Amino acid sequence: MPNYKNIYTNLIRKKFPDREDILELMNKKTLTSLDIIQIDRQLHSPSEIKDVYSINQKFRSYDKNAILQILDHQKKHNYTNTLVAKEFGLSRNTIGKWKKIFLV
Repeated sequence: MPNYKNIYTNLIRKKFPDREDILELMNKKTLTSLDIIQIDRQLHSPSEIKDVYSINQKFRSYDKNAILQILDHQKKHNYTNTLVAKEFGLSRNTIGKWKKIFLV
């Protein structure tokens, strides 16, 4: 697994030196995949994120912990599969599949 903490720390220091608030987010001992997504969203504008996510969609993967956090987020906010999929850049069918696997 890549060391996202080092990667994003270097990225922020070189390209976004004025964004010290994001470095505070990275003070956790380990970063989850959802933390990485949140940091990435805060660094880039919505149009940049849309372009990058559409290109890299097939390369993303989620561990069990991240999937359960996404499903918990859906339950907490009473979102439909479509809303959660749109928020996290996933397919609504993926959300449905995860629900069948992890919440049955």
